[in-house]
Amino acid sequence: MAGINKVILVGNLGKDPEVRHLEGGSSVAHFTLATNDSYKDKSGNRVERTEWHNITAWRGLAEMAEKYLKKGQQIYVEGKLRTRQYQDKDNQTRYITEIVADEISMLGGRPQGDGQASSNGQGNEQPAEAQTFRQEPEIDQLPF
Repeated sequence: MAGINKVILVGNLGKDPEVRHLEGGSSVAHFTLATNDSYKDKSGNRVERTEWHNITAWRGLAEMAEKYLKKGQQIYVEGKLRTRQYQDKDNQTRYITEIVADEISMLGGRPQGDGQASSNGQGNEQPAEAQTFRQEPEIDQLPF
């Protein structure tokens, strides 16, 4: 039986996605996602905690991220947990754990400051229909 590697997060973008267009025509986007949690400590005080997640999106999802995602926007991300290593500028081996997105859904209204006026002409944010984007599987991932 194969293992399961699945991550589901709902949070807010910490920054606009940084997108690179690679030589082979592929695109890759990197951005951070903040999730919030709260609990009561031993004294009964409520403690808020923010966890930051590194998100990577490839190809069509990267292009969607570049076009539609903005800092502060609430999104749903589904993907796989990956840890990779790299050499830093001092030739030290570093590790980074990230979520490689398979699906991204935009939740709630449009992000603030996108320059679009609402239908009532007052500039108030109107809830937008949630949009979901999925990554197409690689040829070697297809079931045949």
